[in-house]
Order: sequence, then structure tokens, then C-alpha cells
Amino acid sequence: MIPIEDKINTEVTLAGVTFKNPVMTASGTFGSGIEFAEFVNLNRLGAVVTKGVANVPWEGNPVPRIAETYGGMLNAIGLQNPGIDVFCKRDIPFLKQYDTRIIVNVCGRSESDYVEVVERLADEPVDMLEINISCPNVKEGGIAFGQQASAAEHITRVVKDKAKQPVIMKLSPNVTDITEMAKAVEAGGADAVSLINTLTGMKIDIERQKFALANKTGGMSGPAVKPIAVRMVYQVAGAVKIPIIGMGGIVTAEDALEFILAGATAVSVGTANFHNPTATLDIIKGIESYMRRKDIRDINDLVGIVK
Repeated sequence: MIPIEDKINTEVTLAGVTFKNPVMTASGTFGSGIEFAEFVNLNRLGAVVTKGVANVPWEGNPVPRIAETYGGMLNAIGLQNPGIDVFCKRDIPFLKQYDTRIIVNVCGRSESDYVEVVERLADEPVDMLEINISCPNVKEGGIAFGQQASAAEHITRVVKDKAKQPVIMKLSPNVTDITEMAKAVEAGGADAVSLINTLTGMKIDIERQKFALANKTGGMSGPAVKPIAVRMVYQVAGAVKIPIIGMGGIVTAEDALEFILAGATAVSVGTANFHNPTATLDIIKGIESYMRRKDIRDINDLVGIVK
């Protein structure tokens, strides 16, 4: 066991960007940290991944748009956000007060939407871009950019051509073969991938005999999706050479370590933030405790060691 006074290394590097530890927030569950700053010391986080940012304000879907389920929740928020202008004026200055990396999640309904946001962020002091390709591609009948390998590769190339920061492509699990999508974005020039986004689900209120969500379907997240997410991270780690940010149902340090052992260099914590605002900090402490207990001095020695 490594004594508490001895130093251990929790730093990880993604596409040339170094993080003090592998724990970050998952987009859409932490805002830009403003709502959580009184509960969480943002300086302790590896990174804050912002809520999705579009070129113009999005109103999101009609209510109700949240529903609890066994082991998780459904959301059909619809990527409601105030748009890139407000984000640059309000959120980036707030986050720059803290010693943490800033990853901006970018959403869009068309190629030009993504490009506009990426170009606006080119000269902003943010560290990486996470491109949400689970958005509905309006020019392709609403199918998500991330559900066709050719579309995923194309949007990756377009974004990489304009981006000044390293690009993370966030993969949807709502596909037949997650490795096909990962290979496609790697071929398009992605610097890293993050996975998984939410699984499409549904809940029906039997008393009202109506859908629990106005949108009928929503994105399933929380502990119930973790085994699927770990499996997909493991598969992708064996299929591509670019680093992986793993997510999906992480609540504890043990959960996070499963993803790291499966091949993730970093992890994102999402739904857990809603019922435990200090979940990220608890996970960081838990990873450090595990490393000391197992005599592991460098977190990178754990990445992908379960084959």
C-alpha cells in the first residue's frame, strides 16, 4: 500500500491536453458548472464538459421531459441552450476563474450549424471540443449524424477542418456496431471519442394511459446502462488507436475504474450529479484510494489492462 505522504500520478493526457485527473462531468448534467459551484470545488475536476451549445438558442422539447426509471432516468430535454453568444459572454468567463480544463459540447442540426459554433470557439480559451453527433440531421430526414458511419466520418472531417482545438466525437450507442462508428470518426480525423451517449427508451404512465414524456421517447441514462457502456468502451478500445472518454451510469469510483480498466483514459460523470452533487469529487478520492491500496503510482498503468 502506498503511504498517504507519497505522491501518486493521476494526470492523463488526451490529444496533447493534460488533465490533473481523469474525472470530468458529462455534458447536459452539470450546466457550465455555475449551478454546482457552491457544492463542488471545480478546481478539483479534471475538466468541466459543458451542456450542448448551438449556433442559436434552442428552446428544447415540450414538457414533461424528465421521467425516473428503475436504475436511472429518461430525458427528452431536446438540448435546450441559450446559444453560442450567451455561452461566450457568460459561461467561458465563469469557468476561467477555475483551474480546470474546459471542454465545450457542440450540437447542431446541420453541417453549417456545427461549423458556425466551432469557428466561433476558435479564438476562445477552451481546451477541447466534444461534438454531439446524436443530434437529428434535418437534411437527412432526422436520422442522427452518429447513426450512419459515412455521415459520422463526414461531419468529423468538416469539424476538424475548422477546429483550432482537439476534437472529441461523442458516439451514440443506438447503432448496430459501435466499433464501425468509432472507426469512421477516427478515419475522419477525430482526436478522441467519448461514449456512450444515452440509449433511446420509453415510459408509459399506466394511470393516465399516456406517455410519461411529451416527446414519447427519451434518452436513458444512469446505473442501468453501465454494463452496456463498459462493453462498448472495451470494444472501441480494441478497434481504434485514439483515446476514449468513458461514460454511462458512473456513480462510484468502482464504476469509473471499470471503464478505465476496459480502455478509457478518462471518464465522465452524468446522472449521478443530480442525486449527489459531490459525486465527481467522491470518485476522484475513491480512485486515489484504490491506487494507494493496489500500489499503483500512475493511473495510466490501469488503462485497458483487462483484455
